[in-house]
Amino acid sequence: MSRVANYPIEVPKGVEVTLDASSLKVKGAKGSLSISLDEAVDVKSEDGRIRFVPKRNDAHSNAMAGTLRAHTRNMVQGVSQGFSKKLELQGVGYRAQATSGRLDLQLGFSHPIQYKLPEGIKAETPSQNEIIVSGVDRQLVGQVASEIRSFRPPEPYKGKGVRYADERVVRKEAKKK
Repeated sequence: MSRVANYPIEVPKGVEVTLDASSLKVKGAKGSLSISLDEAVDVKSEDGRIRFVPKRNDAHSNAMAGTLRAHTRNMVQGVSQGFSKKLELQGVGYRAQATSGRLDLQLGFSHPIQYKLPEGIKAETPSQNEIIVSGVDRQLVGQVASEIRSFRPPEPYKGKGVRYADERVVRKEAKKK
């Protein structure tokens, strides 16, 4: 059985959880999110806690209970605190500038890259070499950060490119004569 599903989720103050027959909606100070429920999982909301119990004792029900609990926990944390990923640009002439709904990147190509941000995602550039992607949906924040990184991933010889702030790039030794 999934051990993750055994632990209930504590709902903090200011977060409202609405449970329908087929969906779970979470609303907080930063926004609202919803997820559709699987018929193999029974969801109970009581005393400021959300519990996930598999309806049957099989592998699918147990897996879905743990998965649904993890997604719901991320939703509760997202609407109350939010998620963010920090990216760094390493390289001469590499710059980023955030405008309304768009991120302008200069990454050493012959043309600038204009990345349109999806709805619900905000990008900030405290300096020209830093990008902070933030939002309510954890999956979407990670996806946007990954797409921005994919424009110029860090290369192993000089370390140039777009990297996560906590990423460690293993450098290779150059060819010897």
